Amino acid sequence: MKTPKTLPEVKLSWEISADEITAILAGSHSNPFAVLGAHQAGDAFVARCFIPGADEVTAMTLDGDIVGELNRFHADGVFAGPVSIAKLQPLRYRARRGDAEWAVTDPYSFGPVLGPMDDYFAREGSHLRLFDKMGAHLIKHEGAQGIHFAVWAPNAQRVSVVGDFNNWDGRRHVMRFRADSGIWEIFAPDVPIGVAYKFEIRGHDGVLLPLKADPFARRSELRPKTASIAAAELEQVWEDEAHLKHWSETDKRRQPISIYEVHAGSWQRRQDGSMLSWDELASSLIPYCVDMGFTHIEFLPITEHPYDPSWGYQTTGLYAPTARFGEPEGFARFVNGCHKVGIGVILDWVPAHFPTDEHGLGWFDGTALYEHEDPRKGFHPDWNTAIYNFGRTEVVSYLVNNALYWAEKFHLDGLRVDAVASMLYLDYSRKHGEWIPNEYGGNENLEAVRFLQDLNIRIYGLHPNVMTIAEESTSWPKVSQPVHEGGLGFGFKWNMGFMHDTLSYMKRDPVHRKHHQNELTFGLLYAYSENFVLPLSHDEVVHGKGSLIAKMPGDDWQKFANLRAYYAFMWGYPGKKLLFMGQEFAQWSEWSEERSLDWNLLQYRMHEGMRRLVRDLNFTYRSKPALHERDCEGDGFEWLIADDSENSVFAWQRKAPGHKPIVVITNFTPVYRENYLLRLPFAGRWREILNTDADIYGGSGKGNGGRVQAVDAGGNITCSITLPPLATIMFEPEN
Repeated sequence: MKTPKTLPEVKLSWEISADEITAILAGSHSNPFAVLGAHQAGDAFVARCFIPGADEVTAMTLDGDIVGELNRFHADGVFAGPVSIAKLQPLRYRARRGDAEWAVTDPYSFGPVLGPMDDYFAREGSHLRLFDKMGAHLIKHEGAQGIHFAVWAPNAQRVSVVGDFNNWDGRRHVMRFRADSGIWEIFAPDVPIGVAYKFEIRGHDGVLLPLKADPFARRSELRPKTASIAAAELEQVWEDEAHLKHWSETDKRRQPISIYEVHAGSWQRRQDGSMLSWDELASSLIPYCVDMGFTHIEFLPITEHPYDPSWGYQTTGLYAPTARFGEPEGFARFVNGCHKVGIGVILDWVPAHFPTDEHGLGWFDGTALYEHEDPRKGFHPDWNTAIYNFGRTEVVSYLVNNALYWAEKFHLDGLRVDAVASMLYLDYSRKHGEWIPNEYGGNENLEAVRFLQDLNIRIYGLHPNVMTIAEESTSWPKVSQPVHEGGLGFGFKWNMGFMHDTLSYMKRDPVHRKHHQNELTFGLLYAYSENFVLPLSHDEVVHGKGSLIAKMPGDDWQKFANLRAYYAFMWGYPGKKLLFMGQEFAQWSEWSEERSLDWNLLQYRMHEGMRRLVRDLNFTYRSKPALHERDCEGDGFEWLIADDSENSVFAWQRKAPGHKPIVVITNFTPVYRENYLLRLPFAGRWREILNTDADIYGGSGKGNGGRVQAVDAGGNITCSITLPPLATIMFEPEN
């Protein structure tokens, strides 16, 4: 080992104090930019660096010109010395140890990337492109190529980025603190795309925290690994201009929307049981949805999450499509493929809570940063998760930016916001004394209300093609009304009451249904209080609830007949439609995320018949404006029969201005009824456009021969029809 070169007699300010050397070597120096890198010393310039393992260091410009030999101040790799440069500029070092030689571009010789306006807008909460500033981005900065890292950790004593590129050594890339915003940043030259990284954070008390994944990471390692990956900017040649234009200019309430809810990991699997990639999913799922007539695919959360049985609802990477299905570009290709054939893509989105995995957001900088410190506000008892602090500007900005990110970068058509009720109520799933009232003494979470309103204002203002859908299970008013009218601003709301009441009715033996007629009529009292989506979702076919077909009463034939009648009842009912995968062909087994759907069932007549019915329901719903144009408006519905509880018969007409009405009749008993008198809107011939008892669907083939005749008897227009057992039929006028 060579002896350090003798220092010049004239002391320049390029020496490093013993305390600073100790702090750098210990990784406790909070501002190494003030010490390391290139600095002016009077009329001259000096350079200081920390390169572990080096015995000698030569300083160079980025162009390769040698500008000085540095002296070693500590055997562990601390060097300093004068450099012959005319102005401050980035430096590169040639380090040597024995026969080994390597180059190190000095991260501390580069200036900041973020500017004061970034600080201002970030602190104010009005920065709407944080996803382009925070996290890891490949850039060219001051003549060098590398990765810019930025992370918010205002209470940290020190933050470093660590990864494969620096041997996970937190002393090598200590970040620059921006006091005005609480953001730490560093430009790491020569670091390539694809490296794994995390943040090493020393809390305000000096305690080193578990390594943290990047909250803004756009790609992550495949579980069980948890590091973030420096991803290239998303490159996708989008071919969906017509699709986006259509949904930007149309009133979504008056469009047919039939959603196929999918868990990407278990819709189909490879023969060895492994999950499909996005490209493999695209080649089978997109054509299937086109053939089935669904207008949208809604994915259970596809953001990065560590635990498969959470189905993605316990996400640790809101900005990263999960590595389970490949790289983010694969998901972009999937969305583009959907849009090319007119299918929208909706993402389940979880801003209500986050898991407490140590690499995640919990106590991120040693304090309750993203969550509330008080567990009465910051901990969710139902899911053992942390609750976002919606009263903190930066947290709201993080979430709003994430919603905008998916809309802009991946062209998503919608966000279904999970667990909204848990956000709106401070006492949600809490007993007396376990929650803190708001400033007015109430149980409403006013901060969450403001967040949801801001979210919807931003989304609809910047991306009018996108729709937001609330999973809200209470009677909170005006969920889907505009913010300027006092609403939360969502486009739609899941109709949990419809799901609960109708399933409760359908589970009953038909002999008892006459006593529960109100379970199917009550929903029309509030059907237009919100813009509703009727959901038969994954929640209804898990945790011991069984599949939809298994819920139906009677023998196998009756089970299928009940479910067919129920589906057509729902497709004729006002509201947009949602059906969870596997239920379209009446899968017997309860859904499990561990395996593929039971596609082999389609070889059997009854299951294939159910699939054909759902397909025909979708295309009927889409092609008949009366069935969708007034889904959210009361003038599109009129009861024809609501009080025939003795026969468990329901009938109504759906209407839309300028279009033929559609009459929907359901017989929820196994009794075959001939000559049933039905009042119709006007006289003439009516065509039977759908009959769930048709042989092609697995039914008994009973019906009305395709047509019925309505006659006017003194102003009373009636028609004698045949009601097949456990069936729904639809009519439209021929002229």
